Amino acid sequence: MAAPNGFSRPVRDFLTWLRVEGGLSAATLSAYGSDLRDLSSDLRSKGITTPSAVGPRDLAGHVQTLHRDRGMQPSSIARHLSTIRMFFRWMESERLIERSPAGPLVPPTRWKRLPGVLSPKQMKSLVEAASPESGRLWQRDRALVELMYAAGLRASEVCTLSLADWKRDLQVVLVTGKGDKQRLVPIGEPATDALTVWTADLRVHLSRYQDGRCDGRLLLSHSGRPLERVAVWQIIRRLAKRAGLQDVHPHMLRHSFATHLLAGGADLRVVQELLGHADIGTTQIYTHIDRSALRDVVQRCLPRPKRSA
Repeated sequence: MAAPNGFSRPVRDFLTWLRVEGGLSAATLSAYGSDLRDLSSDLRSKGITTPSAVGPRDLAGHVQTLHRDRGMQPSSIARHLSTIRMFFRWMESERLIERSPAGPLVPPTRWKRLPGVLSPKQMKSLVEAASPESGRLWQRDRALVELMYAAGLRASEVCTLSLADWKRDLQVVLVTGKGDKQRLVPIGEPATDALTVWTADLRVHLSRYQDGRCDGRLLLSHSGRPLERVAVWQIIRRLAKRAGLQDVHPHMLRHSFATHLLAGGADLRVVQELLGHADIGTTQIYTHIDRSALRDVVQRCLPRPKRSA
């Protein structure tokens, strides 16, 4: 749906500014554009057709609509609000409006729902579900699960890994995450062994099907092409069903990686670095999932006088 006339040009100029000055990706620009089209469409239905006519109450009403009528999660609303804040702040800096009406907006609390996490026993069952009985590509499937769990990878990250990104002797992978930021993540022997078997026994044959068109990717499809994100979802879902697990998705392996590390005593900053989070606040959600070690930490670290006999 087209934006109202009074919003069309500011929105277009704002997105151009983000692309040129911010260097944002096409996907991010598309998300911002969608947010602003939603906003302008909602405002137009209320008779507001120019940015200068927008007030704090109008924006608050829009946010309520996102939650009440569209059922958006708090995290999605928070992103939507971030777009609105940036847009009106940009218009204020360009003197298109006198003052941004988005200042009083308070973002909703994020992460009201804790991410799902597999227990170590469930994780073991998921890995072992990739067996010779599960299909001819079971070696790839096991390498996929072991790698995603060992390095806390997103589905998009594991798909783009190349053979050169896997440093076998060092037992690390070079991961390219959001914003093309790279990080080195160590992986353990189980993942290394699974990758070794996959690359030596099966990948070398699949890669020949495409005559070099596999782009040197580490994980391939049955036709020898690079593995796609949707295929990762399908593989994890299929293995979870074999393991008797419900509601398992690829990102749950990343959640489990972080949670198990923290439960084992890893430093929060280390986990942040391994996950590639820019903000440690994003990593802190995992501190709320496993509280089994809190009593031991308090008893070990907080000095208390002994009781007298």
